[in-house]
Amino acid sequence: MRYYLAIDIGASGGRHILGYVKEGRLICEEVHRFPNGMIEKNGSLCWDMDAIFEEILTGMKHCADLGKIPTSVGIDTWGVDFVLLDNNGDVLGDTVAYRDSRTDKMDAAVFELMPESELYKHTGIPTHIFNTIFQLMAVKKSGLLEEAHQILMIPDYLHYRLSGVAKMEYTDATTTGLINAASKGWDDTIIQTCGFPRSIFGEIVPPGTRLGTLLPKIRDEIGYDTQVVVPAAHDTGSAVMAVPSLEDHTLYISSGTWSLMGVERSAPDCSVESLKGHFANEGGYDYRYRYLKNIMGLWMIQSVKKELEDKYTYGELCELAEQANILSRVDCSDKRFFVPKNMTHEIQNFCKESGQQIPQSPGELASVIYNSLALCYRDSIQTLEQMTGINYPAIHIVGGGANAGYLNQLTAQYTGKKVYAGPTEATAIGNLLAQMIADGVFEDLQAARACVKGSFEIGEF
Repeated sequence: MRYYLAIDIGASGGRHILGYVKEGRLICEEVHRFPNGMIEKNGSLCWDMDAIFEEILTGMKHCADLGKIPTSVGIDTWGVDFVLLDNNGDVLGDTVAYRDSRTDKMDAAVFELMPESELYKHTGIPTHIFNTIFQLMAVKKSGLLEEAHQILMIPDYLHYRLSGVAKMEYTDATTTGLINAASKGWDDTIIQTCGFPRSIFGEIVPPGTRLGTLLPKIRDEIGYDTQVVVPAAHDTGSAVMAVPSLEDHTLYISSGTWSLMGVERSAPDCSVESLKGHFANEGGYDYRYRYLKNIMGLWMIQSVKKELEDKYTYGELCELAEQANILSRVDCSDKRFFVPKNMTHEIQNFCKESGQQIPQSPGELASVIYNSLALCYRDSIQTLEQMTGINYPAIHIVGGGANAGYLNQLTAQYTGKKVYAGPTEATAIGNLLAQMIADGVFEDLQAARACVKGSFEIGEF
């Protein structure tokens, strides 16, 4: 039996999933799960990269304990965040998280050098204040960028620590706002205009690239050797690979902390109209484009759940929301919900300021969030269909949000479309698919998606 290990790390937690094919079905086995989150360090919101890497090794050791040595391993994470390395390959400064306030007004600083419309014409990536380009402008103003020898996105850095090989994976690199949508390489015009040192931007490789085996010290610590194979290292890139119905003109929603809604296309749209719609042309597997919109997602309910001291499961919050009788709605895209001190208070304040009923109970809060998110989905779909000129018959939801039956039903209700839900571990599955295609288990992405379709239960709403 040939096993493959997907290490899928999100903003709130990570998991190690072993995958293998048995009797034509893809089997997934979770071997390790760990929490993740931002920490305050030197006045900034940061990621604890050493703690994350220790968890990576712990999960890899569990594979040896089970006697299931993976043929290869690949890591995916969220996008936009990065690590800077010095000449010795050591980390420069702290690994600051995308929700940190250091990017305040950095968009304006970049637009003074190159207008927003011109940037989008080059990259097809709309303005999000957390994009790497704005983070790098903040680093440049701090002076730290002058000491940098290389930049690596978070998954690239973790692959580097496993293998000693430093490469930039394509799908994650597109979240920087520095990749040319047409050439699929670094946009030297933008880099030069922003005053970033061109030398720090290394080779870009596609998903499925073999970086090599583990460093000797890593091999000795975990007790075995394996190939490090780059998946679609941006978690949404991996998740979209695992959407089985995309071959049939279906919309997808990769539903997690963020909801990424879009379609798969063969060419980018960098038009002014696309910019106005705030659509991104992010890189996908096999150089396809993930034409999508970034929506707040489950961040709001995750925050409220934590503020309720985790007294309720997500399933229980869905049940309470369904029973609640409240018509209040909020604008999920409002910046006030991005990193509030208290999400509950912000939701209540929004409702108060707009003359609506103020949600009080956990069920009312959850109802406001889920209904507001479904309405946001509806509005985004209408814009997307106008942009593409296609009326999409169905929506396929993957990721953790596929478990939110109430939200899925609301989405079907508000959009008038059939909703498919599952698999929930789509990101890890997509990670596995890239490794398996590279190893010849599947001929191509179409064959891999067909296997997913026959391997996992898909809900319908």
